[in-house]
Amino acid sequence: MNTVWPLPRVSFRELSTVTETRPAALLTSKGVWAMISPLLNLPVVIQAEPTSVNRAYLENLAKGLPQEVEVVYGVGGGRAMDAAKFIGWWNRKPVILIPTALPGDVMLTWVARVREGGGITDIETGVARECIIDWEVIRAAPPHLRGGGIVDVLSIVTGLLDWRYAAERNRNSPAQRFVPWAAGIAAAIAQQAFRIAEGIGRGEVESLKLLLDFLGLEVQLCNQLGHSRPEEGGEHYFAYAIENYMPRRTPHSDMVGPGILFAAALHGQDVKPLRDALLAAGLRLDRLNPQVVRQVVQTLPEYVVTHNLPYGILNDIDPASEKVTKALIASGLEVEPA
Repeated sequence: MNTVWPLPRVSFRELSTVTETRPAALLTSKGVWAMISPLLNLPVVIQAEPTSVNRAYLENLAKGLPQEVEVVYGVGGGRAMDAAKFIGWWNRKPVILIPTALPGDVMLTWVARVREGGGITDIETGVARECIIDWEVIRAAPPHLRGGGIVDVLSIVTGLLDWRYAAERNRNSPAQRFVPWAAGIAAAIAQQAFRIAEGIGRGEVESLKLLLDFLGLEVQLCNQLGHSRPEEGGEHYFAYAIENYMPRRTPHSDMVGPGILFAAALHGQDVKPLRDALLAAGLRLDRLNPQVVRQVVQTLPEYVVTHNLPYGILNDIDPASEKVTKALIASGLEVEPA
């Protein structure tokens, strides 16, 4: 690890107070921009609504950036913000992110996550120059999107289980060795998420502020360590694999939420507290087709090896085993036979 990245500057203000004079490129979606454009005055030179975060697709967008653009804005959800970070990095332009919900930790990280070869590649873009939060805009988001980022806090539960599982089998790399003090800090952050889930579901600003705080703490802990093992394990790898089969605008939380329950069940944990917290926060846990889930689960041990993902319980599962079937049933991803 040669760099410990900071968090981006985060400012809290109404979008109507944003003053931008530089020629801007805008990455957003039509629905988001229809809602936000009356509130935000940008001197837009070029606007794009990215349909994917496929690397080749984003490179084509980046190569087409007009020379007069001086700043790149990502307005909306995770796809728009990843695209903005990638295009800003490619063209060496500053990036401003304006999330319209708290979909995950994407607005705080120093990477753009792009799809490549059926998997996820982290591109080291550096952090955004600024992340602007308007709480009234966040509160107005649909409940299943508004606090979706709780999955990137509760995934600490299963991320830590996988990290410890790998340590017990001497399968962590030296750079990702299990660090008890870091695991303790991460566990404390996750514990707090259970306490704010209901407030997130109700759209309470205080709970949403705490969610943003916990996302920031989780990201900065991973920045200090130089890896994401405390918060990313089999639950995210399941989501990365199943995303290949999902409609292109499927929210991150629709996949990671069920992945948390599945990974927890594989580790022999009681999934009820996790399910209750995810549902209380307004998330959807019923958007995955059981047949697609089974198809993806059959390939998970191969998938994690093919994409060189850190070692965890998915490396060792037998997809046809009773243990996996019970985990699918416990997580609600498969219906128990009558």
